[in-house]
Amino acid sequence: MRTKFSYELTTLTHELAHMARLAHEATERATAALTDTDLGAAYEVFALEEQLQTKHATCEDRSVILLALEAPVARDLRHVVTAIQIADDLNGIGGALSRVADSVVRRHPLPVAPPHVVTLLTGMATATTHLAAAAVAAIVARPPSPDLAPIPSDDTLDRLHRQVLRVVGDTSWAHGAAMAVDVALLAQHYDRCAAHCVRIGRLIRFLHTGIPLSAQVEP
Repeated sequence: MRTKFSYELTTLTHELAHMARLAHEATERATAALTDTDLGAAYEVFALEEQLQTKHATCEDRSVILLALEAPVARDLRHVVTAIQIADDLNGIGGALSRVADSVVRRHPLPVAPPHVVTLLTGMATATTHLAAAAVAAIVARPPSPDLAPIPSDDTLDRLHRQVLRVVGDTSWAHGAAMAVDVALLAQHYDRCAAHCVRIGRLIRFLHTGIPLSAQVEP
């Protein structure tokens, strides 16, 4: 029975790793869509989100079955519960990036914003892609290491977010209220993706150390 449970836990971890790779790929394709007004890349993001939703449902089902039939305790229970939360965060990344892609599709063939604003958004997108890559590394690390937690070491993404909001809120903004709202939402979507990635890193640390998220100190 223990062998079967261990196999199911390993399978669950592999499914999370697959989800993480899909989320990372989605960040890359969303960046291409945003930067190059690439309609094909935008539709790839939609397809990746669908795959994430499917894998999310699979992870949830497997986790519920493990909780209901195996009644895990201690570290095993922490593993299953953490997996559910990580799957939720990865699915959230897919949802946020899908909304980025939707903005690209709606504005096509025009860019989503003026060039200087697209540059700021691209910086946010690139930072988010790095965080997503760190999330993949944290999930697949063998042996696991809390040091791989994808927590930002600087405030680059927050700084870019503030710059975007300053630009669209300035009295010199000449591109209309609708575009200002769209740009602010795009920045918010990337900020949300980053928050999901950071939370995944903290969840991984919780899994391996037992330190609750509320008690963790960011480096």
